[in-house]
Amino acid sequence: MTGWRIVERDVRDELGEGTLWSARDNALYWTDILAPALNRLSLPDGTVDRWAMPERLGWVVERDEGGFIAGFASGFARLSLDPLTIEPIGNPEPHLPDNRMNDGKADASGTIWCGTMHSRIEGETGTLYRFTPDGRWTPMDSGYTVTNGPAFSTCGRWLYHTDTMRGLIYRFARTPDGGITDREVFIRFGEGDGGPDGMTVDAEDGLWVAHWGAGRVSRFRPDGTLDHSISLPASQITNVAFAGERLDRMFVTSAATGLPPSDYDGALFEIETRFTGVAPGLFPA
Repeated sequence: MTGWRIVERDVRDELGEGTLWSARDNALYWTDILAPALNRLSLPDGTVDRWAMPERLGWVVERDEGGFIAGFASGFARLSLDPLTIEPIGNPEPHLPDNRMNDGKADASGTIWCGTMHSRIEGETGTLYRFTPDGRWTPMDSGYTVTNGPAFSTCGRWLYHTDTMRGLIYRFARTPDGGITDREVFIRFGEGDGGPDGMTVDAEDGLWVAHWGAGRVSRFRPDGTLDHSISLPASQITNVAFAGERLDRMFVTSAATGLPPSDYDGALFEIETRFTGVAPGLFPA
């Protein structure tokens, strides 16, 4: 874990997010929330495709039958590419027109966990939602300024979720009925750590966290202790995912928003690592 590279020098994201490995397409997908756009890196040949979106897009999750469930500013939608089609499902927050989706992932059962936030980062209007394959969404936790994360332990016991502005990573116990309970502070970022952003879990149950404002990704052991950190030349690191047929390639997104032009901010990075990841869940509908 000593090296990194910029994957595509011609692609710079205002706000890279929403990393997703697709075994079906042998590709890494990620969003540029502020462009707004969806990117796809083809692993066999390294080409990058980019689709402009009609509104801010926080995340995508693959559907088992093809296409994606997407988290737009206006809520949940079915998304297909080539040709681009968007079919709205529903808005969980019609009473909060300035809110948008930020980060989301599917667990092993295909249930999507995602968070909302105020589009101008004003107030604690963010909520963590559960979106189940029957098309229903349920608020699970609230009072966030910037929601981020979610990640799931390989043992199945824990869900991790980030309160970026407070510098906290929460851990929730998973319940047999698919819910969460017993929220506790699992990791608290200190001075110089930036804010915890996107996360993923590796096959050894280590939690990888992107540091917004601190230019690195870190791995924490299952007991919450810091294992090690990897520094990057971009300051606003936003998300991390494992990809590839063996899930042994790590990709990291970053953001250029609010920063002067540079060769690094907003770039997609690949990091050398000995770890392997866990396959993302597929939405079974």
